[in-house]
Parts: sequence; C-alpha cells; structure tokens
Amino acid sequence: MKLDWRASGLVLREPLRISRSVMAERDAVTLTLDDNGDLGHGEVVTSVHYELDVPRIEAELTEAQAKLVDLAPEEALRTDLPQASPGVRAALDAALHDLLARKRGIAVHELIGAVPPGSVPTARTIGITSTEQAVAEAIGLVGQGFQVLKVKLGSGADELSRVAAIREAAPHARILLDPNGAWDPDVARRMLCAATEFDVDAVEQPIAPGTPDALAEVAEASPIPVIADEDARTPEDVRRLGSQVHGINIKLPECGGLRAAREIIDTADGLGAT
Repeated sequence: MKLDWRASGLVLREPLRISRSVMAERDAVTLTLDDNGDLGHGEVVTSVHYELDVPRIEAELTEAQAKLVDLAPEEALRTDLPQASPGVRAALDAALHDLLARKRGIAVHELIGAVPPGSVPTARTIGITSTEQAVAEAIGLVGQGFQVLKVKLGSGADELSRVAAIREAAPHARILLDPNGAWDPDVARRMLCAATEFDVDAVEQPIAPGTPDALAEVAEASPIPVIADEDARTPEDVRRLGSQVHGINIKLPECGGLRAAREIIDTADGLGAT
C-alpha cells in the first residue's frame, strides 16, 4: 500500500475557551491509503495539550509508511503501531477501515459487524464565555435544531449562573457539563449537588485524570451521572474503574481508532459499566 498525506490549516469561526486553554486554530493532516487504486481516507489534527504538532505527525506517518508498504489492508489493520500517538493511529485505522469497506462495497459498520447507525443526537459545545454570549449561542443552536448542549466549565467564576441562564434560554435541551478535569473532588461534589437544580443530564471528567479512585468517590456522591473521559482511554483504564462511574466517553483520536474503541466497549460491557 502507498500512504500519502497533506497538512492544512483549520481556523475556527470563533475561539473556543475551555478550562485549560483557548483554541483559535489547528492544523489537520489528511491521509490517503492507496491499494492498487482502492483508496481509504483518514485525518488527524494537531493538539497542544497532547504535544502533537505537524512535524511529529509527519514523522510518525513516515515510520508507519515503512511498515505498511508491504502489507495487505487486512494484515495492516491487525498491525500495531506502538510508537505512533493515538491520534495518528486513529487516522490510519480510519483509512484502513474506509479502504477495506470500499473494496468490499459495504459500509464500515457492516465491515466491523456493528448495527446500522440510527438517529444519534449531536452535542454542540458552548465554551467558557460570558453569560450573555453563552445564552446567545444556546438560542442559536436550539434554533438550528440541536437539542444537546455541552457546556464547558472550570474557569473558577460563578459558573452555575451561566448554566442557569442557558437552561432558561433552552428549557427543552439536554445539558451536559464538561470542566475538562478542572475541579478538585470537593469542588466537584459541591458543584454537582448545586447543578441538580438545572436538570443536567451528566458531567464529563469533573476532576483531573489519573486518580480513578477519587473519580469513583465523586461519582458515588454525585446526584448527576459522572462520565469518565481521560480516565477511560484504554481497556485497562476501564477495568480499573469497573462500574464505579456511570459511563465512559470514547474518543477515537484518544484511544487509537475503531479497533481500540471496540476493545474498550467490550471491556465495559463485560463489567456492566456502559
């Protein structure tokens, strides 16, 4: 197989602020696998948080290219790339699944034996911003038909007043909270108890990753379902958490792609954690 890629800039329509950073633009590296004229596509984007820039991505793709050149797509899909970052592995994984599905004339969900996709609501994110701007965004998103709003928190200000205003502006929307691990356990417990007033569906990774026992304690005390994100990137992570949280958030660029995601799902199912 032949592997090609191209880097290009992505400028956000407006900067997105979360608890640990403000993002205004990123770079995307789109890649194509060519197996005798059959093509598969994938993409990886840069991340300051994960120290993943274009030179690193291209270096990892160059190493992957040397391994993939003599492999058939089916064999390549079973080949681990331990030196590659999860984002690059996910992009290659996507391209291989795309390539194999196209070669067989089927959809990717058929290729992996998954059920056909149904109607899945898309969560739109409202970053850390002023209450007025957050309300305007919520009204605009609901007006466009979005009914799931993910609200970024963790700025240290009076954030629940912003959640209250969003709830008032979008009374029928589902609301998810995401502090990106900015709270300590005591703050998390206090905030989650107070947030019950606003009919919140769930909170994602309320405390910093790396202390799953503390996350489990927060989940046990929380009246709002607690979803693990950075603490659930591998099957080993999920085994460590067991059923002590209410759910897990699986992101392909963070776990390494569809194959890795299915391992995590199977592990969670076995533990009764999904």
